[in-house]
Amino acid sequence: MQCREENLKRIISEEGCQLRMNRSIQVEGSFGNTKQDMGFRRYLSRGKQNVTAESILLAMVHNINKLHRKIQSDRTGIYLLDLKTIA
Repeated sequence: MQCREENLKRIISEEGCQLRMNRSIQVEGSFGNTKQDMGFRRYLSRGKQNVTAESILLAMVHNINKLHRKIQSDRTGIYLLDLKTIA
């Protein structure tokens, strides 16, 4: 029970709220890039385990492409968006 209370404190903290707010904004772009840029429309395999494996591969490809673009434009170590503050 103690672990649950610690997690709740972290989630409710100001930093936790900022991270959750920014994460909700950033995730939608990943799905859009996967569908539009990589042309992903449907899974090629069946079964929960195979679909999970394919999803992991898609996520890895997305992250590698993102890292490659950052390295090419010399933007490593720079964040795209600043953390937003809670109103």
